[in-house]
Amino acid sequence: MDTWRLLLDSPARGAWNMAVDEAILHHIGRGASPPTLRLYAWTPACLSLGSAQPCADVDMQRLKARGWEVVRRLTGGRAILHTDELTYSVIAPNDEPRVAGTILESYNRLAQALLLAVKYLNVSVEMQEAVEPGAILRNNPVCFEVPSAYEITVGGKKLIGSAQARKKEGVLQHGSLPLIGDLTRICQALAFESEAARDDASKRLLERATTVEGALGREVGWGEASQATIRAFEAQLGIQLKEGHRSESESKMAEQLVEEKYDHPVWTERV
Repeated sequence: MDTWRLLLDSPARGAWNMAVDEAILHHIGRGASPPTLRLYAWTPACLSLGSAQPCADVDMQRLKARGWEVVRRLTGGRAILHTDELTYSVIAPNDEPRVAGTILESYNRLAQALLLAVKYLNVSVEMQEAVEPGAILRNNPVCFEVPSAYEITVGGKKLIGSAQARKKEGVLQHGSLPLIGDLTRICQALAFESEAARDDASKRLLERATTVEGALGREVGWGEASQATIRAFEAQLGIQLKEGHRSESESKMAEQLVEEKYDHPVWTERV
């Protein structure tokens, strides 16, 4: 049984969270860090954009008025408002068997672990391959309204949003499991042509996505969700997770990436 490092991180700013994921990826590429499952959260609430998503999708005035932040991810996909959730990242070398092969093959393996994690929370979930989204979805800025491969759903509603990047250093996949709260909050931080369009987007989102609380009818805390995720990844992927810490080198690189990339408009506003 292979051993992976487990990182359980305190809530942090979006720029720091994204910088840590990338710093770990660089160290894994150099053989300086082991395959890692990282579980974390965000404070304050932060809107993350996919790597190629237009910054014009964001209503900066509304975002700042709410005390929220914005960051651009290394991975693709559409916008997610990170708050009241469990965020996971899987970072491993390209030749690690659990992430080897095509994007869809590795995505499916990790999705099976995520599916089991939610089942451990007693949520009646299923996984289905995505249908081709229509034009209204292709043009939509909201991640949880857009179908994805092997998406995890509850009663037809999307529960987990994930995205993957494959680089020469290795594979990074991270994703969001909303635990509680109003999913439509994200619409208050995005740009729409009218308030009617904003209201319509909010209604569609509630029809197509849900939280763990919405599925169970009770609140599930970060600790309970993280323990279910740890247990499921070990059981499904056949690994042993050993809790560890970031290396000094990883932390220093993360600090540099915050300053030079993730907190910098050249990166955030580049599209």
